[in-house]
Amino acid sequence: MNVHVSAGTNPALVLNADYRPLSYYPLSLWSWQDAIKAVFLDRVNIVSEYDTIVHSPSFAMALPSVVSLKTYVKPARYPAFTRFNVFLRDRFQCQYCGDKHDLTFDHVVPRSRGGQTTWDNVVAACSPCNLRKGGRSPREARMWPAQLPYQPSVADLHNNGRAFPPNYLHESWLDYLYWDSELEP
Repeated sequence: MNVHVSAGTNPALVLNADYRPLSYYPLSLWSWQDAIKAVFLDRVNIVSEYDTIVHSPSFAMALPSVVSLKTYVKPARYPAFTRFNVFLRDRFQCQYCGDKHDLTFDHVVPRSRGGQTTWDNVVAACSPCNLRKGGRSPREARMWPAQLPYQPSVADLHNNGRAFPPNYLHESWLDYLYWDSELEP
């Protein structure tokens, strides 16, 4: 296929069969190559297209900008425990001072005192707060998290992710994305 598209451009927004994004943060995007492959394998419907056309000697096609899966994918109820997901749950801010830089994990009940690395015991903390708290309990350090740690649902993380729209949102995607109103482009 003779293609006149620069690499990394024209991603396709991927919607579930119910026309909701598979993920908000990170936003569910496929490369244009993966979107075209899914079209040819009859796994998606094209909802919207770019003006960009790809050509082969016997074929021409507008690149999909929005695709929907033909088969509904049931989302997981609870997300995996990862550093990124803890930060997303805590809205990328230190739970002690609110700073958004140099984030780390903090064990509310320190590991040295039997605290586990679980949703219910870990919060996002900036390095200075984490160092200041050290191996002490919140009471001993006189530092309490703004939000007690909890196991979020996938919906919780999706809702939090809406507060952090990506730098690029194609206009054809906007009918399917619901960001905080003051952040819409």
